[in-house]
Amino acid sequence: MRRHNTDFYKLVKDVLVNEEFNKLKNIDHHGITRYNHSLRVAYYTYVVTKKLHLDYKRATRAALLHDFFIDEVKDMNGVSRLRRHPNYALENAKKYFELSPMEEDIIKTHMFPVTFTPPKYLESWLVDLIDDISAIYERSVSIQAELSPSISLLLIMLISYMR
Repeated sequence: MRRHNTDFYKLVKDVLVNEEFNKLKNIDHHGITRYNHSLRVAYYTYVVTKKLHLDYKRATRAALLHDFFIDEVKDMNGVSRLRRHPNYALENAKKYFELSPMEEDIIKTHMFPVTFTPPKYLESWLVDLIDDISAIYERSVSIQAELSPSISLLLIMLISYMR
């Protein structure tokens, strides 16, 4: 497993040390930071695409950059934010990194079908799916953590009532 992690970090090191990308560490996203969410999506993309003998290098890098936006959507409503953030992420990624057509497609289409444009590559479809699964997992863990004290209080009250 250690070699797996080493190979992954070698592949994305230049993104992880980028000053602008590191601003994502300060932005909440699905109950964690946008940085950690992007890292999770990239890592699972790496694992899945490598096992499937796909272009894991491009898929992994694009997965890491899929939510590379800072303040561009802060004043938008939820639907606008969902639809527009892939374009802002793509613009930011292109400012700091050279992207292949596949990487651009992965970033641009990772919110399909919300953004209406379907992915062109199998790697793009996989990042879209892995992003969705990660977001659901992260949000459910954060909701569980938020509810935990309330549930404990309710259980205490219920036990006290039953005595």
